[in-house]
Amino acid sequence: MAVLASACAGHGTAPGAPPAAPVQYPSTYVRPPAPPVLIRNATILTAAGPELQHASILFAEGKVVSVGSDSVAAPADAVVLDGTGRFVTPGLIDPHSHLGVYSAPGTESQSDGNEATNPVTAQVWAEHSFWPQDPQIPLAIAGGVTVIQVLPGSANLIGGRSVTLRLIPARTVQEMKLPGAPYGLKMACGENPKSVYEEEGPSTRMGNVAGYRQAFADAQEYARKWKEFEEKGKDEPKRDLKLETLADVLAGKILVQNHCYRADASRRARSSWSSAPTCREDMPTAGGSSTATARSRCITTAPGTTAGRSRRRDFGP
Repeated sequence: MAVLASACAGHGTAPGAPPAAPVQYPSTYVRPPAPPVLIRNATILTAAGPELQHASILFAEGKVVSVGSDSVAAPADAVVLDGTGRFVTPGLIDPHSHLGVYSAPGTESQSDGNEATNPVTAQVWAEHSFWPQDPQIPLAIAGGVTVIQVLPGSANLIGGRSVTLRLIPARTVQEMKLPGAPYGLKMACGENPKSVYEEEGPSTRMGNVAGYRQAFADAQEYARKWKEFEEKGKDEPKRDLKLETLADVLAGKILVQNHCYRADASRRARSSWSSAPTCREDMPTAGGSSTATARSRCITTAPGTTAGRSRRRDFGP
């Protein structure tokens, strides 16, 4: 009931305006209170300059206050830790995670990453499958991961929306949502959707591209109808959750992460939408690839960033 109430509350738009999708399921994240922390005599990898030996770093209010090789003064209420023999690094951001949607111990009941009922399921959101009590989350935190983008799997041509989360103890996914983070759209091409939809289709790469093209053509028409309604105030279109997401991709409000194993497949997929954000591609050079597959994907991160990684099989546990 709380989820339905949140969705309805977010749909209070003015007459003539398209549905206000971005206000649905808002973040309720609040930084947990903590005293200042000073780590002394550690090796600090700043990621923005040289490695600092026998250095100190002070945190307060969730931010780095000071760092240096010289003595760093600590507030009276600070927790002081000895970093001798230890390394301090920035928190790790995982832009392609399935934590919480493929939860441990990996049973069928915990397999919630793929809505493999149709090649195009843009209407589903990864956050509605996410389990905040996934036992893998403390392990990721212990490994230094602080923020993750949780994606649907790669069974479908268009698998649904992603969500960006802070890894903190929480009872609901909304408590973990990173405020202001853009939504992403998980797409996949080639081997994964071909294998899942081998019988009912699309079972070929040309079928993949036709599926993308039709989905975004339908989204263009959906956006046109809403624009006409906004301008003329009559014949309000029926709300369509699938096309609503795809229309926001075309408007640049949702970023695309496209999972492909071949660079040419990524280029073909990109031709299916004309206004989506620019992608970063990792393409092999002639004779320079150590594997038989090229990996290329659009990265769903903050505008202007290019961090990403590849995963061979993520369309199922």
